[in-house]
Amino acid sequence: MADLSSNFVGIKSPNPFWLASAPPTDKEYNVRRAFEAGWGGVVWKTLGEEGPPIVNVNGPRYGAIWGADRRLLGLNNIELITDRPLEVNLREIKAVKRDYPDRAVVVSIMVPCEEAAWKAILPRVEETGADGIELNFGCPHGMSERGMGAAVGQVPEYIEMVARWCKANTRMPVIVKLTPNITDIRKPARAAKAGGADAVSLINTISSITGVDLDSFSPLPSIDGKGSHGGYCGPAVKPIALNMVAEIARDSETAGLPISGIGGVTTWRDAAEFLALGAGNVQVCTAAMTYGFKIVQEMISGLSQWMDERGHDSVAGIVGRAVPNVTDWQYLNLNYVTKARIDQEACIKCGRCFAACEDTSHQAITMSPDRVFEVQDDECVACNLCVDVCPVEGCITMEQLEPGVVDPRTGRTVSADYANWTTHPNNPMARAAE
Repeated sequence: MADLSSNFVGIKSPNPFWLASAPPTDKEYNVRRAFEAGWGGVVWKTLGEEGPPIVNVNGPRYGAIWGADRRLLGLNNIELITDRPLEVNLREIKAVKRDYPDRAVVVSIMVPCEEAAWKAILPRVEETGADGIELNFGCPHGMSERGMGAAVGQVPEYIEMVARWCKANTRMPVIVKLTPNITDIRKPARAAKAGGADAVSLINTISSITGVDLDSFSPLPSIDGKGSHGGYCGPAVKPIALNMVAEIARDSETAGLPISGIGGVTTWRDAAEFLALGAGNVQVCTAAMTYGFKIVQEMISGLSQWMDERGHDSVAGIVGRAVPNVTDWQYLNLNYVTKARIDQEACIKCGRCFAACEDTSHQAITMSPDRVFEVQDDECVACNLCVDVCPVEGCITMEQLEPGVVDPRTGRTVSADYANWTTHPNNPMARAAE
């Protein structure tokens, strides 16, 4: 069977599935239940310094976005870092690590951007026997208004500075958690590497408001008639997270920097996609909050079965396999030609493909009086919209024209077009070869 064990910056775990720093990892009781369910590791919910206690709201802390079937697509979270005493958290972390030595226990930390604050908390966390620390530079709400979280993560110079402080004051691996609320994710990743960080994790939550109560005109979730922006997570953020992970993985300045992938991981397939784009492991939150801790068992069995079927021996062998295939738009082959094909036996005659193409695309689908839908190759530009809106999986597919086949749209053969393009002076790849 495939080996699912993980070694992430020297932190070993029986599988690559960790729980992210979030409400599910706020206390010993939860973490023990998670480990019994099969999770390979956890990142303990963010600890702060001793001092004035953190006070969370007592009203709703989450706003939600649902699909048509009320499947949870995203959560907006306005909860702050742990509101439990630091000493209690440290005692529980030590007990959990003692009883589960084979599981990864990483501790998330957020304290003011002062070296003394970091030097004070690091030895106390280290004494618990934790495997590593994660610097929370991503939280976009509440703490960021106090000069922490995303307020640090949006300034590369601060990231580098704090990472240096931590590397100088602890033996533990240092993981920097990045905020997605930034224009170019590569810059904070480069700063983390320059500061000596052992790895980065991303993405943290996206600053958001999920809705407005149109009776009270209060943003949701509403606290006594008022609302605030929060952190958005869940399946809806996965495409954003995948792109940011890939951007770091293929950046020459962060080459080789280990990545812990976070953002909408719900199934084994999601995890495999993160791994293929360069993540060494994945962290999960919303899926566990939606379905409970035992969902990890489906993730483990699914990933294991897929790896066995595809002949992948280890998780490490998957990491980064898709990165060479991520490129800039200008390098795409403009002579790769496909056309839409409709399986008439599978078609339920709903007409979605026709409406979408006729009203918003290229008028490439015709409808007969008895509602038979057919593609006009001479108008089809292979945009794939019909495939995306069709409610029947596999009913509409894109068929590639083989080399030598005439493209009705241009009247030229695919092979001739490709041969001309590979040496054309406007082709960036041709210029690079010169």
